Amino acid sequence: MTSTSDDKTHFGYKTVSAEDKAGMVRGVFDSVAENYDVMNDLMSAGLHRLWKRFTIDQAAIKPGNVVLDLAGGTGDLAKEFSRKVGKDGHVILADINAAMLQQGRSRLIDAGIAGNVTIAQVDAQALPFDSGTFDCITMAFGLRNVTDKDAALASMFRVLKPGGKAMILEFSKPDDAVKPAYDLYSFKVLPTLGKLVANDAESYQYLAESIRMHPDQETLKSMMEEAGFERCRFHNLAAGIVALHIGYRI
Repeated sequence: MTSTSDDKTHFGYKTVSAEDKAGMVRGVFDSVAENYDVMNDLMSAGLHRLWKRFTIDQAAIKPGNVVLDLAGGTGDLAKEFSRKVGKDGHVILADINAAMLQQGRSRLIDAGIAGNVTIAQVDAQALPFDSGTFDCITMAFGLRNVTDKDAALASMFRVLKPGGKAMILEFSKPDDAVKPAYDLYSFKVLPTLGKLVANDAESYQYLAESIRMHPDQETLKSMMEEAGFERCRFHNLAAGIVALHIGYRI
């Protein structure tokens, strides 16, 4: 479980009350929402776009599918899924953070996306959808910010259709060979970029810490299996700095 018996959890490296974490995470993303895409490009040297493209390709979305893009933020995945599901399908761009959803809404409008996308502010731990609704659920760089990850995985499993797949793209545990350089970048360069570009070093310090507190590849795979997912697997990207986990509701 993410929370301990006395309802404590992690906010980066800090131990905080589980009931306070959601508000603290909300504060981080309220702060970074306006510069989110620019910072993603800077932080990853544009690689986040390749990681998301790999996720889109692995999703294999078909016309008529119903897709939930959780923690969808600025709409990168939802935009592509909208084009793939066509007029007979539907995409829900969902996030717990209103500021991020506003950025996503604006970007979808600018891209001419309308008609088959709905915007929804939801908590991944208790999804407000009927059981067996979605053909595919994606969550890119969002699970590590969820207070109770087990509850979120169980909720995702419930709203998937039989035969549907869940896909979690998230920072993970890198190979030992790249770890020293990655740590240096994360804790020295990243907060400095946050300060220079977004005038917010603290939020990016939290993001670096939250990555280190997230379950590694095998642990997350086991958590998915415990939630009921089958045929679980993961793909390491960028020497394990990022991993795409996939599981099915059979």
